[in-house]
Amino acid sequence: MDDAERTNEVTTMIRDMNRHWTQSWDEEAFGRYIHPDAVAISPTTPGRLEGREAYVAGWRGFVEAAKIHEWNETGYRVSFFCSDTCAVLTYFFTIRFSMGGQEIAMRGRDMFTLVKQGGRWLVVADQFSPEPV
Repeated sequence: MDDAERTNEVTTMIRDMNRHWTQSWDEEAFGRYIHPDAVAISPTTPGRLEGREAYVAGWRGFVEAAKIHEWNETGYRVSFFCSDTCAVLTYFFTIRFSMGGQEIAMRGRDMFTLVKQGGRWLVVADQFSPEPV
């Protein structure tokens, strides 16, 4: 498999995973993309989310509190490491959602670390933040 094919495999996986929380919440499907020992750092959660259950619960909390109107990802960049068994993917996102009676539009960036296990990619780390203005 060449770099373009590996890059496409990873970006497709992330787009598919994101679809399970941005278009309609599918907790079981979303959780299949997350490594059991995953860690996430988000700008609105103190500390870090540790483990698949906490990671999934964090996203569940958001989608239960918000109504997502629009989600876009652009500018993918993927780098491979460890004989192509680890990848770091970054992209920029825009999201528009309603929460607590307010409509919110936000631009940000996301960085995932993934490992390939059992022939598929899993998220082991995720850090996202708003784009500085």
